[in-house]
Amino acid sequence: MILNINGHNLFVEDLGLKNNEAIVFLNGVMTTTSSWYELSDWFVKNGYRVILHDFKGQLKSDKPQGPYTFKEHAEDTIEILKKLGVKKAHFIGTSYGGEVGLKIGILFPEYVKSISVIDSVSELDQTLKNEINHWTELCKNNDGYQFFWGMAGGIYSNAYIQKNKAFLEKRAYATKHMDKSYFEGQITLYETFMNDVTMTEELKCIKAPSLIVCGELDTLKPPKFSKIIADHIMNSEYIVIPDAGHVVIFEKPKELLTLLIGFIKKNKIKV
Repeated sequence: MILNINGHNLFVEDLGLKNNEAIVFLNGVMTTTSSWYELSDWFVKNGYRVILHDFKGQLKSDKPQGPYTFKEHAEDTIEILKKLGVKKAHFIGTSYGGEVGLKIGILFPEYVKSISVIDSVSELDQTLKNEINHWTELCKNNDGYQFFWGMAGGIYSNAYIQKNKAFLEKRAYATKHMDKSYFEGQITLYETFMNDVTMTEELKCIKAPSLIVCGELDTLKPPKFSKIIADHIMNSEYIVIPDAGHVVIFEKPKELLTLLIGFIKKNKIKV
């Protein structure tokens, strides 16, 4: 469904039992809500309410002129919950979505039962800046196939690429047909990330139970960044998943699901 949120139309999915515990999944920068289905389906089938949406700038939502701020993304997410009548939720975010989750934990603690942050950062280094600048240049060519393979080495581990070449080639061809607005939205989101992701000193404000997960082989946002996040959130739990690159949600979904199920069950919401 489409909801008008703070003046923009955002694509939202509201799945599962409406009166049960709610889990909000927050997308990585290049993806859409379907990227979560392999993980979110278990929660839907086991009685949870699952809420997903594309941020403004992403595939199925409006792409207003930016850059935006993570505060705006957090406000949009909370406004969705208000419209759906959700007063408290678990938040699970990967990469850009994890960073939005952190900002929600900082600004809207009353809505947060737990936060799970996967392959995210709260600050930048030059290597990360260089990679995002590279993605920006790829977007300017409006060639989805070239874009996909140009960024693939930064987000997938070498072992995963070698093992899944045929699958990734299909994804590259699917990306080839993305229209210009997708790439314009991506550039805006990259600008938002570069301008506004620094929030390490604010993390001490997060009091909710927090699970910080990263792939051992993540070269885009290496484990050092997840360790920084964990070190600045009181009583957080820090897990490194072996033999996984940046997109743990694709490379190690079974292992990640086990972690998420245990963490959410441990921090049950009283409905």
